[in-house]
Amino acid sequence: MSVPLDQIPAPHGAPQLTLVDQLVQWGRRRIDERVFRPGMRMPSIRKLAVDKGVSRFTVVEAYERLVAHGYLDSRRGSGFFVRDRSGSNDAHVHPQSASDPQPVTSTIDVVWLLRNMLHTSSPAKGPGIGYLPSSWLNGELLTGALRSISRQSGGQMLGFGTPQGFLPLRQQLQTRLEELEIGASTQQIVMVSGVTQAIDLIARVFVKPGDTVIVGDPAWFQMFGRFVAQGARLVGMPYTPDGPDLDALEELVKTWRPKMLVINSVLQNPTGTSLTAAQAFRILQLAQTYDFIVVEDDIYGDLCPTNFAATRLASLDQLKRVIFLNSFSKTLAPNLRVGYIACAPEVANAIADQKMLVGMTSPELNERVLYKVLTDGHYRRHVERLRVKLDSVREKTVRMFEKVGYKPYHVPEAGMFLWADTGVDSEGLAAFGHEAGFLLTPGSLFSPHQLPSTWMRFNIANCGDPGLPAMLTEYADRMG
Repeated sequence: MSVPLDQIPAPHGAPQLTLVDQLVQWGRRRIDERVFRPGMRMPSIRKLAVDKGVSRFTVVEAYERLVAHGYLDSRRGSGFFVRDRSGSNDAHVHPQSASDPQPVTSTIDVVWLLRNMLHTSSPAKGPGIGYLPSSWLNGELLTGALRSISRQSGGQMLGFGTPQGFLPLRQQLQTRLEELEIGASTQQIVMVSGVTQAIDLIARVFVKPGDTVIVGDPAWFQMFGRFVAQGARLVGMPYTPDGPDLDALEELVKTWRPKMLVINSVLQNPTGTSLTAAQAFRILQLAQTYDFIVVEDDIYGDLCPTNFAATRLASLDQLKRVIFLNSFSKTLAPNLRVGYIACAPEVANAIADQKMLVGMTSPELNERVLYKVLTDGHYRRHVERLRVKLDSVREKTVRMFEKVGYKPYHVPEAGMFLWADTGVDSEGLAAFGHEAGFLLTPGSLFSPHQLPSTWMRFNIANCGDPGLPAMLTEYADRMG
């Protein structure tokens, strides 16, 4: 599945590259894209020669040129290694666990994944992407809302907006929260530019250097770096196929006395598990006993069928200790970037103040677009169509992975993710897949300690490329 060198195009107007030049270009691009990171050993001369269909002399010459250009180091008897050209030991901070005080350097990092998410042209070749394909979404919902807004007076959108966000939208969200049995006034709702900004603001308001934050292990990886940047110690809460291991959580909170716990209560990313009512009650009991905040991320909640047995912590707690987050990026459009925080009134005031300090107000135009979408009456039908499409591919995708030898951790009844054991180093698999044009997310990214893993998260909506099973099988055969 490697890309032949003669398929690497020369720059426009440039003469055809020699095989050595092509291999140098390939190596530089992979290092610049962080497929190969500082300290990582490059493929052996023999292996790369076989993979690329060239002579060993060609590989040696290319590696020597990469050494001369400062991309590689040559170590006698050991091979060629990627040189750290940043001057700061790659500058990626990884959290540490108490049992393993030495940070583990991952060969693929979060920035690598995010950068390549934006460059993946075909969703079918992006099983690691965290969004639904655009062909599944309804652009007319957004264009219709934009047309409606364009007919309004332009003067309404010339100001800064308000710190807590567009009031009519917050009123609409208040109604949606009531449907989830969560009581919140409009003053308890703060609009944000997605859950990522919500986590950033919460970290700034509540987390001080040295505080412990408990996150899932595995869990959504983008929040890890934000909490670490705030000086927090991340502690991983293990999961089981039935959800979080609450016995382990109790031991963790006794030991670490955390400032907060961050959790998906519904369709957890990446395992797809959801809390039962009994589990939710126990988490809240622990939060009360050991005095920590619970941050509940419900970004996947709209992908649950109406009869789905889902328990929100905020519906039990009524926003006394729980901070509730949600967004519409998964169901409407990744670049709409409208989310919200629902919380106690004093917490909402503190978050709104911090939001003003960091970036003034959130874009009211986006909030007006979302308001029109939610009030025009088509959003619920749109979401139901997404659920039906996900249901139509889930079983087929599970069978495909089982045929290539992957073992699902848990087969969810809803949602877009499948967490599966590949049986091989998932970072190596991700690098191999990148060579074949596929974007994959290795399991190490989902661990707060970024330990090596055989697990991988797959988006079942983006697993339709017919070449995917062959690529996965080829890598397994090479490793076997």
